[in-house]
Amino acid sequence: MFTRTIENNIQNYINGENRKILFVWGPRRAGKTTLLSKISKKQDAPLFNFDFLSDREKFQPRREILRKIAEEHPLILIDEVQSYPESTLSLKLLHDEYKVKIIATGSSELRKKNQEFDSLAGRYEELYCLPFAVEEIDENTPRKSYERDAFAQVLQNEIQLYGAYPEIYTSPESASKKISLLENILESYVLKDIVALYDLKNLKLAKDILTKIALQIGQEVSMREIASSLQANVSTVSNYIEVFIKNYVLIPLPSFKTNVRRAVSENRKLYFFDLGIRNALVKDFRNLDLRPDKGGVFENFIVSELEKKRVIQQLPLSAYFYREYGGKEVDIVLENYNKEYTCYEIKYESKKINRNFPLPHTLKMIDKDNFLDEIKALRG
Repeated sequence: MFTRTIENNIQNYINGENRKILFVWGPRRAGKTTLLSKISKKQDAPLFNFDFLSDREKFQPRREILRKIAEEHPLILIDEVQSYPESTLSLKLLHDEYKVKIIATGSSELRKKNQEFDSLAGRYEELYCLPFAVEEIDENTPRKSYERDAFAQVLQNEIQLYGAYPEIYTSPESASKKISLLENILESYVLKDIVALYDLKNLKLAKDILTKIALQIGQEVSMREIASSLQANVSTVSNYIEVFIKNYVLIPLPSFKTNVRRAVSENRKLYFFDLGIRNALVKDFRNLDLRPDKGGVFENFIVSELEKKRVIQQLPLSAYFYREYGGKEVDIVLENYNKEYTCYEIKYESKKINRNFPLPHTLKMIDKDNFLDEIKALRG
């Protein structure tokens, strides 16, 4: 069983004096339930699942019910907390009056559908559980030092083709079975589940929007062009895209603006958190060397890995791309809270790179040979 990066944070919470509620947010199928089950066995703590009515009924906001739970269990684990938004009051009472520790997992942005969630302000902390990051896979894969380069090549090819959802990456099944699993995740979670939970009206439109974006990774995305090509309303397309961003399907990369030189773009670039989902949308799982989108896929791979690390480790960084009227570009600009900049050029093959960013910065190249070292070296 893989050890996830956030497990150290969770264990520190369990062992420490912190009594705030600990929420672990992230998309379905990213490993949150597996993580809670592991903690439950190790700590001999009950695991409640709010997808089940019987478990939701145990958390009615009544003191006589909650007191019994608190007296029996100093640590409470709750899965799919977003399925019972009314539990906010019960969690507040458990925190304020009974001082138990609570670890609850859920789909992160779904909590914002519950206006009562704001009443927990100051009473919780947050962690994020996403599809495997390459750093997690690296740390969980024993090998000889001389096998590292070969491992890195196999790793990047696997993730660029099939993504890094835990059940996909760890599956011993054939390529065709992995593709079938990815299609199931795409249809059941990425589309039907999110569309239903957000009351989006058109499942086909949602899939068509994602497919349009999948066909232009690495390029700037125009909401107006997508809407026109699908004969849809611009605001509807924008709303659907924002939902997919909030639920860790898409990664937005806005254009960096500076007064030194006026950047040309008002659009964003959009990438996929998981390339397996992207490839399922475009129905292409050929070897990367046979594909015309090889460069865009590798760029998406690096952007998603940098974003996973930023989110999982909660690094104080903001990410952008940069482009000028004259055509000069920077693939990724990372800005820390001290307004210090690191610029990354992403190339599958190592090439000479130029300093195109107008402010003082550190310039780095990420390619197929050094990606693992550069991602591991990233700091806030």
